Amino acid sequence: MDDVTRRAALAGMAGMLAMAAGKDQTARDFSFPAIEGGTLDFAAFAGRVLLVTNTASFCGYTYQYEGLQKLHADKSPAGLTVIGIPSQDFNQESADNATVKTFCETRFDIDFPLSAISHVRGARAAPFYAWVNAQRNWQPEWNFNKVLIGRDGRIAGTFGSDDEPGSTLLMSAIGGELARTA
Repeated sequence: MDDVTRRAALAGMAGMLAMAAGKDQTARDFSFPAIEGGTLDFAAFAGRVLLVTNTASFCGYTYQYEGLQKLHADKSPAGLTVIGIPSQDFNQESADNATVKTFCETRFDIDFPLSAISHVRGARAAPFYAWVNAQRNWQPEWNFNKVLIGRDGRIAGTFGSDDEPGSTLLMSAIGGELARTA
């Protein structure tokens, strides 16, 4: 078992144990393997609003990377962090993390955090996405679906691929969460 798989399995077991213990979880209780190695720990973003988006390099919605980067750059000073979760669940992502990272940096100048390639739906979903599904009965239906996490670490909304980064609906939801205090 490679290190990334072992870390994901351990994170999944920790998440299940916390749920079994009746812990009131928030997004801060989850992490992903980071695309460049190490861990992308959501606890590090305590007090910030998160827009967690499952991404893919070869999708008709891949152009949304540009809007996500703009949103991240424009709203980061106010407390927003965009987080990309590359996924091969819809068969439209590169085969390895290095290729995804290079694509995102060179094609879209992405500087927001990216996880390693991860599952976002079904039985193999990363613990964060399993938690979202358990809380909201929601899982990504396609690439570039979005989960908005409030400053308190709770789910503030879920959005589909057609809810683009600059859309009125998404901007209104983000604005509302940025206006709240943790």
